[in-house]
Amino acid sequence: MSRNLLYIGVLLLAVLIIGCGQSFDGQLRGVEDRPRWTGINPYGMVYIPSGTLHIGQSDEDIFNSFIQRPRTISIPGFYMDDTEITNNEYRQFVYWVRDSIAHTLLDHFYVDERGEERLDWEFFIDWNDEMLEPMFIPPSQTVNRRRAYDVSMFNYEYRWIDWQRAAHDRNATFNDILNIEVVNIYPDTLVWIRDFAYSYNEPMTRNYFSHPAFDDYPVVGVSWKMAKAFSYWRTQMWDAFRPHEPNSEDFRLPTEFEWEYAARGGRDLAPFPWGAYNLRNAKGCLMGNFKPGRGNYPEDGGMYTVNAYMYFPNDYGLYNMAGNVAEWTETAYFESAYSYIHDLSPDIKYDAKPDDPESYKRKVVRGGSWKDIGYYLQTGTRSWEYQDTTKSYIGFRNVLTFLGRSIDDF
Repeated sequence: MSRNLLYIGVLLLAVLIIGCGQSFDGQLRGVEDRPRWTGINPYGMVYIPSGTLHIGQSDEDIFNSFIQRPRTISIPGFYMDDTEITNNEYRQFVYWVRDSIAHTLLDHFYVDERGEERLDWEFFIDWNDEMLEPMFIPPSQTVNRRRAYDVSMFNYEYRWIDWQRAAHDRNATFNDILNIEVVNIYPDTLVWIRDFAYSYNEPMTRNYFSHPAFDDYPVVGVSWKMAKAFSYWRTQMWDAFRPHEPNSEDFRLPTEFEWEYAARGGRDLAPFPWGAYNLRNAKGCLMGNFKPGRGNYPEDGGMYTVNAYMYFPNDYGLYNMAGNVAEWTETAYFESAYSYIHDLSPDIKYDAKPDDPESYKRKVVRGGSWKDIGYYLQTGTRSWEYQDTTKSYIGFRNVLTFLGRSIDDF
């Protein structure tokens, strides 16, 4: 009887080992058949290696020296877009939202293997279908009586996790830390009129986001939350086409210190991304798109914004880290932040509620823009804007945290 039990035990053990899909020899070897990770090289991004950054006001600005005290911090490696997100890149997001609304109205769904309804993108969209009429403004309500989209419908839902609450509230459930936001993602084209009083900028309002001439120019008129929504959508698109890659990091906005570290291009204490102390090179040519003199916008080659690949990149291969458009960062703006931030990958986050004081809604903006004077182009200059505002001179670019590579790749 005992021998039979022994045979049964050995047989069960063999079945268990075979079922686990790995050999067992009594040694500690880790779990076999893990997904292979070779690293990623996202299109249009450059790798920024880990390093040390000395922060603080880079100009002789006495007042800012009191709130931007010099410090040494460390930044982990990451990928960053080599240019600001362009009109045409953002248009891909807008069209995805537009088409998802159309598929929903046309009832183009299928049920996946988990029994959940999904949009069926294989269906052809007939834009003349009567069921899509709610997406358009009646021709009688347009200037030229042409068919035009009702962009107020272009809303997108994105999600984010409040990791700070998860770390400080042990009783928080997943539903407590999961946040769902719905934002209209169509760029605010009226910023060209709103930002400048007694100024004729109507052609930019009509054409900047829609005309092919501006496809490769940086998108503007996007709020901080619109930039966050784009980053979430970009992550979802990446994951949908690479379902078997174990990538757990998301496309996101850079922290203000990641941005500054990348802007310096590996040149410690460089006041400008090109490393020099001047806004002109040895030939007298301006190095970025900004406002070099009173009323002299076109001296640098651009009246407004310019192509995202204009001017020379810095030593990391990043274009227009100074000028063209200022850029949103992930970081909440507090004047005294340099006094209490950590020296390891510092960042300050704050989820401002609609009823919070206006000062709580400030987000750090870096880089200066086409309408700013040279001071704002310095890598160490901090500025801010309210997270729910849109401007004709603020855009953004994404980063992606570097997770390392397989040892076989070295």
